[in-house]
Amino acid sequence: PQCTWTGLLATVVTVETETGDNRSSLSSLSAPGRELPPICSDVRQKQRISIDTLPPEVKAPFPSDPVIPLRTKTTKEFQEDVERAVQSGDWREVREFYLTTFDSFIEINAAFKVDPQTQETCSVRTFLSAVPQDIQKSVLKGIINSLLREWKGPRTKDDLRAYLILVQNPQYSSTSTYVIYAHLLRQIAALSEADHHFLVHWLKKLSARRFRQLVERLLQFISTRLFPAEPDELPPLAKCSWWIPSATKVLSLFNAANSVSSPPIMPFTDFYNITLEHIDFMEEYRTWQNYGHSNRFSFCQFPFILSTVVKKAIIQKDSEQQMISQARQSLVSKVSRRQRVDMNLLFLNIKVRRAQLLSDSLDELTRKRCDLKKKLRVTFVGEAGLDMGGLTKEWFLLLVRQIFHTDYGMFTYMKDSRCHWFSSWKCDNYSEFQLVGTLMGLAVYNSIALDIHFPLYCYRKLLTPPTVSCDQNALVGMATATLEDLQQIMPELAHGLGELLSYEGNVEEDFYLTFQVFQEEVGLVKSYNLKPGGDKILVTKQNRKEYVQLYVDFLLNKSIYKQFAAFYHGFHSVCASDALMLLRPEEVEMLVCGSPELDMSALQKAAQYEGYSKADTTVRCFWDVVLAFPAELQKKLLHFATGSDRVPVGGMADLNFKISKIDVPTDWLPISHTCFNQICLPPYRTRKELKHKLTIAISNAEGFGLE
Repeated sequence: PQCTWTGLLATVVTVETETGDNRSSLSSLSAPGRELPPICSDVRQKQRISIDTLPPEVKAPFPSDPVIPLRTKTTKEFQEDVERAVQSGDWREVREFYLTTFDSFIEINAAFKVDPQTQETCSVRTFLSAVPQDIQKSVLKGIINSLLREWKGPRTKDDLRAYLILVQNPQYSSTSTYVIYAHLLRQIAALSEADHHFLVHWLKKLSARRFRQLVERLLQFISTRLFPAEPDELPPLAKCSWWIPSATKVLSLFNAANSVSSPPIMPFTDFYNITLEHIDFMEEYRTWQNYGHSNRFSFCQFPFILSTVVKKAIIQKDSEQQMISQARQSLVSKVSRRQRVDMNLLFLNIKVRRAQLLSDSLDELTRKRCDLKKKLRVTFVGEAGLDMGGLTKEWFLLLVRQIFHTDYGMFTYMKDSRCHWFSSWKCDNYSEFQLVGTLMGLAVYNSIALDIHFPLYCYRKLLTPPTVSCDQNALVGMATATLEDLQQIMPELAHGLGELLSYEGNVEEDFYLTFQVFQEEVGLVKSYNLKPGGDKILVTKQNRKEYVQLYVDFLLNKSIYKQFAAFYHGFHSVCASDALMLLRPEEVEMLVCGSPELDMSALQKAAQYEGYSKADTTVRCFWDVVLAFPAELQKKLLHFATGSDRVPVGGMADLNFKISKIDVPTDWLPISHTCFNQICLPPYRTRKELKHKLTIAISNAEGFGLE
């Protein structure tokens, strides 16, 4: 008989049968799939481990299963024991059963075996919370015995199943059981890589509800160990420093199971531990940088647990340190040559004309390539505005708007997917693509959100590899492309290729395709072979998968390689940092673009006032008007007040938005100081008057000048 763990110990110490979930017994899961998920304690080690690359001794089948003792009780018999105990108050027999069941891994597996005749498990359906404390302690005592028992020989599949059973015990939600829980986690974390792969493939078969419960329990365990509610609630941290590393490693198994599930069991953001925002994460980052390939623990080894807020803060701090270093080098160089020190050498100074914005920007960034890691400062020729942040934000906004305009031709706007993609036209100079990459890098480096609409696959390419190789000829941006990736960009074409894959008729005669594709480039249609001699190879039912894979790879990688390589190198010329290795593609997108969701209610809660109070008529009228604005006008207001219409990673609260009073006649329009995210309002007395003046101001807000 095979062991089943479905539904185990959600609220009971047993296996419950849960219907409606994607489950099966372990008989169908006794070996992992061919491609094993990566479970790596250091994100710098990028090699995926597959079953073919494992050493022979690991690929060898498990030893034969041990002889399992027969169960002494059926489900019905155990329920009768519980009912008698409730009536008589004598729980000795139930306690003895629990203690025996959890006394060893062999006994645990015996109790949870499926009966070959009835397909029933010995289902102990008594709620733990309903039984006396000494019964619950018996379970824990049995677990301690099983964990402390010495192992003889290699682990078997039943041993792994026992770990899977034990880790789901709901008693571990209580801090009083944390010592036992920690020892269990330590043993699971210490299992071999091959054993971890078996666990991962079994974990992903849990129900979404159970899976989430176990993840949340591990996150709570880590948080409580870091910040215990009572000082004496847990053993001293110095004596159990292995608790957090063990729990985090086990959590990485759940993260791996989530990653290889399609669709994921839960959003990747639910693995974030928000309490880590309150630790010294830069110390964690430095530890990881200095000891990344050693056994010294750092949360940066497991970046899935760090929120985007923490990762953004790490990148900002890392950027600041690089800026200071660059400025110091320039300063030392000037002083050593006994030259007069000009404070401008501490900045990346960009001077542009509005009429020639793109060409001037390209020239400036090309000429000052060595200064890209300095603090950015922008000047518009002929304007008196001083850049304290607002001019920089407007420069980004105007430049992005011009570059991505359809008339410019660098990027194609895909109407169906509402995103931009790289034009495949060939040219002699791809410097403008490098400019766009540099712009994106400068935006991340200087903490400015851009209104850019790239598909998620673009950011995956941008992290392939996450740091630039020393080899100048190394390929970059060549991420594995799937039909799902093409769906993000060209949904109609992806749908057509999907139909080709599922077509039941004669593919060769009905489609009459060859391994050749055609592309329109600057009014001319050009043909490309997907493989040598492709124009002479017909697509058949046997080779259509290869055709689709080659076609998708051609569209998303090969046809735009030079464009994307220039874009990639532009981005990394600014953002080269180990911190990029911590990021998922979704997180890079968030750092580049911010959030498009405008929550004006959150902005109202976080707003600060100068000269006004929340109760003043003008302030109340302002928020009445703004909350009633359509989304387009709300974006214009944000741009008017901050210089950008994007919301930063931390949300509206991170804007430090301020409303100030100016003592001028009410026929004046509102004014703003984008460097300080500040809007200045005359003392308007009516809602109608404020709405009229504010609408005019935010609809005509481009350029900087002095009254």
